[in-house]
Amino acid sequence: MLRDEITIGELSRRSGASQSALRFYERQGLIASRRTDGNQRRYPRETVRRVALVQAGKAAGIPLERIREALDTLPGGRTPRKRDWEELSRSWRRDLDERIATLEAIRSRLTTCIGCGCLSLQRCGLINQGDEAAQLGAGAHFLRTPSPREA
Repeated sequence: MLRDEITIGELSRRSGASQSALRFYERQGLIASRRTDGNQRRYPRETVRRVALVQAGKAAGIPLERIREALDTLPGGRTPRKRDWEELSRSWRRDLDERIATLEAIRSRLTTCIGCGCLSLQRCGLINQGDEAAQLGAGAHFLRTPSPREA
């Protein structure tokens, strides 16, 4: 084994990701390995950092497809550096801010309405008379924004 390569077991131990997760990441194009003559995976040592970026993105709720797209922007598929991480994470910030706003709105309205316009609650904070929400299409429209009657 080359000094600059590690086995899947070592990558798993160092990254905290299971071996099955690492194989999945590889199938998804997030990381890459070479195969030995005995068909064993060998990863560049720097793959630990790529896995850390994948795990950080997942923890933030970023879909794997977006993480892969972000990693694909790195020249030659190289390992992300500090500056790369700053740029990549900045691009995900808007998604996180939107998700936080949605969760905060849900939390504030959770006990008064589920936002669907079902009219099944005795005291609806939305006062969805005449099923006004139906005009907006499917979904819980008033979880993040007030109904026209609340505005």
